[in-house]
Amino acid sequence: MESRYNPVAIEEKWQKTWTEQGLDKTVTDSSKPKYYALSMFPYPSGSLHMGHVRNYTITDVIARLKRMQGYRVLHPMGWDAFGLPAENAAIDRGVPPSKWTYENIAQMRQQLKRLGFSIDWDCEVATCSPDYYKWTQWIFLQFFQAGLAYQKEAAVNWDPVDQTVVANEQVDNEGRSWRSGAKVERKLLRQWFLKITDYAEQLLNDLDKLTGWPERVKLMQANWIGKSTGAYLEFPIVGMEEKIGVYTTRADTVYGVSYVVLAPEHPLTKRVTTPERKTAVEAFIQEVSNQSELERTAEDKPKRGIPTGGKAINPFTGEEIPIWIADYVLYEYGTGAVMGVPAHDTRDFKFAKEQNLPIKVVIVPPDNPDNVELSDATSLQQAYTEPGFVINSSQFDGMASTDAKQAIVEYAEKQGFGKARVQYRLRDWLISRQRYWGAPIPVIHCPNCGVVPVPDEDLPVQLPENVEFTGRGGSPLAKLESWVNVPCPTCGTGAKRETDTMDTFIDSSWYFLRFTDAKNEQQVFDPAKTNDWMAVDQYVGGIEHAILHLLYSRFFTKVLRDRGLLNFDEPFQRLLTQGMVQGLTYMNPNKSGKDKWIPSSLVTNPDDPRDPQTGEVLQRLYATMSKSKGNGVAPEDVIKKYGVDTARMFILFKAPPEKDLEWDEADVEGQFRFLNRVWRLVTDFTNQPRVAHNQQGQLSKAQKDLRRAIHIAIKEVTEDVEGEYQFNTAVSELMKLSNALAEASCKDSAIYVEGIRTLIVLLAPLAPHIAEELWHQLGNSESVHKQAWPKYDESALVADEITLVIQVNGKKRADLQVPAQADKAELERYARESEVVQRYLEGKEIKKVIVVPGKLVNFVVG
Repeated sequence: MESRYNPVAIEEKWQKTWTEQGLDKTVTDSSKPKYYALSMFPYPSGSLHMGHVRNYTITDVIARLKRMQGYRVLHPMGWDAFGLPAENAAIDRGVPPSKWTYENIAQMRQQLKRLGFSIDWDCEVATCSPDYYKWTQWIFLQFFQAGLAYQKEAAVNWDPVDQTVVANEQVDNEGRSWRSGAKVERKLLRQWFLKITDYAEQLLNDLDKLTGWPERVKLMQANWIGKSTGAYLEFPIVGMEEKIGVYTTRADTVYGVSYVVLAPEHPLTKRVTTPERKTAVEAFIQEVSNQSELERTAEDKPKRGIPTGGKAINPFTGEEIPIWIADYVLYEYGTGAVMGVPAHDTRDFKFAKEQNLPIKVVIVPPDNPDNVELSDATSLQQAYTEPGFVINSSQFDGMASTDAKQAIVEYAEKQGFGKARVQYRLRDWLISRQRYWGAPIPVIHCPNCGVVPVPDEDLPVQLPENVEFTGRGGSPLAKLESWVNVPCPTCGTGAKRETDTMDTFIDSSWYFLRFTDAKNEQQVFDPAKTNDWMAVDQYVGGIEHAILHLLYSRFFTKVLRDRGLLNFDEPFQRLLTQGMVQGLTYMNPNKSGKDKWIPSSLVTNPDDPRDPQTGEVLQRLYATMSKSKGNGVAPEDVIKKYGVDTARMFILFKAPPEKDLEWDEADVEGQFRFLNRVWRLVTDFTNQPRVAHNQQGQLSKAQKDLRRAIHIAIKEVTEDVEGEYQFNTAVSELMKLSNALAEASCKDSAIYVEGIRTLIVLLAPLAPHIAEELWHQLGNSESVHKQAWPKYDESALVADEITLVIQVNGKKRADLQVPAQADKAELERYARESEVVQRYLEGKEIKKVIVVPGKLVNFVVG
């Protein structure tokens, strides 16, 4: 028997045994309740970092626990393997993207196996494999048949570094591309979209069903969908048949409209522009076209615009008002036009002041409806945007503005000026990418038939291998004539393949469905299997996916439900967004950019950290681990030194899963010491000659106390690992139990045996390798991971005796063991009869006795 805890040897031994036994295979016994535990799958970058280890450890603990609780568990892993990094690596290194990707997958799979996660590798998928993207393409065609995939000319976000289009959701609040960090530009291109807006209302309403999701994630999605209730109003154009449609949530202010603004890209812009304004308008449009959407709409940027010379009519007043164009109005949002109400909108007020446009007050505060000052636009210092009373608005004068909203919309409907409308901030999802390493969009463009879907039997449309990578000038697929030119599947005429590939977020919007039937070659998945396993019971991943991936996955689930493939509305029941792993970081505040981060390996004296080049004093802080900061900790280094189980225990103990975790070598060391203590406790026990004890009659006080400690541990650990996933307090409870066992004076009793066995079983999901080794040292032949999770005995939790504190004049004088059930009178009697207390009370008058049941007796004496 191994006398010393040697984690590396133990871990490699048991990982090999578990693989041979098929311990982690998904059980299909349908008499057991199902549990689907899933971590967001990684991008195969080549190496795991501590963020991965944390994410997968959390999910692994849950999966192991659920198996022990009698569930059949699905706990799979795959690879989000398409995308730009592989293509960029191909350009830089001169290797095909597939070679780079599959080498990275092999390396990361090996790392995951070394970490001992209980993953069923038979379910593995890689999104770049033709047997996966065949079904991604099939799903695209389902959208196409349902009228939810379409192509249109659109102003798009163009990433000049990655040479491709990115969706609105993939541009940050500084107008930079999510992957390359480049400032995005606006371009007019013909692109493919998915009609996510058709599902806006469902996506919003069904957030209420997600009771297991963090509130902040639901709020982020609700804000992104951005529902508003208002009115669609039409302003006739002077001298033309057309009208300018606007959407507003403030119909109550329509009598104060003094101009309308079109988006520079609006088709009406050219038509309303007068000949003398043509040159200026064209120059302005050209200038605006180079700005990103975020630059144009940023709150802190000055709003720029110019008049077109055209005029519209406010249908409510009959007045002619000027038509302007401005950078802050976008054609893709709303109707691509807005009405200007300077007196009651902050942005309009600022714009009108700068451009010297008329300002007309139509709402005054409710507490002062006759305030002439506020109704006089010249003295207005800022826009009045609150509710109030309507003035200068014909028959609506004197109404509360909230009531006027509805009345004015009803009037507009009767007069034919407009109607009530619900609108969303959400835009349709732009999925075209002008790059190679993605799933080709499975359509063919025929000069006779138009857009023709590739027939199901011809799927997948495979990515050709003989492609040249330059990273310049559009999609490499578009240059491959032998691949592009094909006969039309419908009429046989010479036609062309679509050369755009799909956004990689398409691949990850359905992978959780494929895991339930990963090897099916006949269909995307067997609906019976998928409906059985879904929804995912626990999903674990980063908060950065709150909108993109999680919203898209919800959308896909609803569409596939409506296509008759699924019978549920939401893909993920519970969501845990784990915090980041932070490393000790050194920063030189006098430097900027990447140069300011000094890798910890270059800091020779951590007590007085200095810049190795300049000698300047460095700041110490904890920051998210990254290569650029040089503050990462390689999982393999930790494993080599301490073993997998110590790394897991540290990750679980250091912080609750949703909080950021500060990596601290001293705390890692602390968990290593704890596992060593458990090791010694069990090996000492197994080395003692065993005496068979039949537990006859009453338990001794020591046995009762130990039994209570065991069952408290079962109760507390179960609640911690099941409910809010407070793994840190679960580890604390295990430490308490191990201390109770170490200090117990009844080591030859059956209760002690129960305690040792319970400690190992409770430890198993958290530190699986050491638990397995110690379980077998106890003489068991079956895996600890196949043991039933223990249940606590209520009666064992009840203490027979309590410690009663005895005070005289508020000062503690003694402790007394008394029956737990004793009432106030009995407690006072026990206290009076105590020898110690009798000494303190001798010859003194007791003025008062205070009894706090279960805690103390205090004698107040003269």
